[in-house]
Amino acid sequence: MKIINLMVFCVSCIFATISAASGIDSLKSFVAKTHSAQANFTQEVVDQSGKKIQSASGVMQFQRPGKFRWAYQKPYEQIIVGDGVKFWLYDVDLNQVTVKKLDAALGSNPAALLSGSNEIERGFALQDDGNQDGLDWLQATPKGSDTSFDKIRMGFNAQAELVAMELNDAFGHKTVLRFSNMQHNPKFSAQQFHFTPPKGADVIGE
Repeated sequence: MKIINLMVFCVSCIFATISAASGIDSLKSFVAKTHSAQANFTQEVVDQSGKKIQSASGVMQFQRPGKFRWAYQKPYEQIIVGDGVKFWLYDVDLNQVTVKKLDAALGSNPAALLSGSNEIERGFALQDDGNQDGLDWLQATPKGSDTSFDKIRMGFNAQAELVAMELNDAFGHKTVLRFSNMQHNPKFSAQQFHFTPPKGADVIGE
């Protein structure tokens, strides 16, 4: 009986090790097989004490390299677009557009980060972060100081599908993104990632 228990324990350890070591492999598989994607998302921001200070939801789309569109629908309408050259952020309520070069946004924004070809591997040190809630996690720590986040975690399911992201900033805030109804490699029109500031909108930046 003791031998059986020991065998069960050893097998459990082996499977735990395999699971814990698969976060980076899941990321590489996701990047390799997903050239475009669309998913619903929820976003929550919590402070150092774990209190929720912001929540939002919407639809995200991306197409590599460098093209994305995140449409925030609740509680306020906001559109983030990357057209491959520039990064646009449109606040509908304020009728205000912020624009900057796309490469300045890579690494500091999850929308830009997901649409890059290998930005997360190039700009971050990766390590596996175990299995939690049925997801294989990896932790990404920025190699430079030009990012908005101290640490990023990404969680993948057994099919190497991105399910969650956690982004920790220097102020102790954590942004939690959850993805659902992920569609892999949908075809988008060229206009999907094109943005023209609405007439009368204040445009800030380049």
